[in-house]
Amino acid sequence: MRGPAFLVATCAILAAPMAGWARSPVVIELYTAQGCSSCDKADEMIAGLADRPGVVALTWPVDYWDYLGWKDTFAKPEFARRQRLYDRHFGVRDVYTPQVVVGGGAQVSGADPAAVERLIREARRAPANAPDMKLLASGRVAVGSGPRPKGGGEVWLIRFDPRRQQIEVKEGDNRGQTVVQRNVVRQADRLGRWVGKPVNFAAPAAAEDGLVALILVQSEDGKILAADQAPAPSAPPAKP
Repeated sequence: MRGPAFLVATCAILAAPMAGWARSPVVIELYTAQGCSSCDKADEMIAGLADRPGVVALTWPVDYWDYLGWKDTFAKPEFARRQRLYDRHFGVRDVYTPQVVVGGGAQVSGADPAAVERLIREARRAPANAPDMKLLASGRVAVGSGPRPKGGGEVWLIRFDPRRQQIEVKEGDNRGQTVVQRNVVRQADRLGRWVGKPVNFAAPAAAEDGLVALILVQSEDGKILAADQAPAPSAPPAKP
């Protein structure tokens, strides 16, 4: 369907209950690297938060420590660019690991679990008026109506691997150690703009089997206005 008929159908879908979808979880983003000698505790913390109701914990591996001798097996340059955009908003001069961003609106060192918990509590108390969102069976992402954020918003489709993964580091500062990571982001696609009115986008196909989809609406200053996670696929075996 196209044109007005498609928009009417989309609005009807968004008005119906979205069974199986988490409602506006707090999104916790860890920027980390397998070659980072001080990131192991933060990696463990995110792995522990992955099963907590009401939150989505994401691991974003960055590549700027690869020069130390170990090329991160999951890192992508665009992940480091996302972190740098956040740090511009926060006024952080230099990117660092482990860094945790909560709700897109606050950051703290991943080496400080108490501070991370404080930010989670604050994010849960913050007022929210999020639009409904859904990943449709047709392979499109639908976003409903809501208050228009200042400057407009952006819709993202994030796909992450929910498995607990163990990586044997063979070079660099963590040589001989096994790094454990979970909810590693594998794809991050910007779908387009959202200005408070219902809209739909084509969703890029998943590059791997077993990935979980997460839809985000973010304001111009990086704050996450809404997040909806699709039901997790059947759990594949953990990677060795």
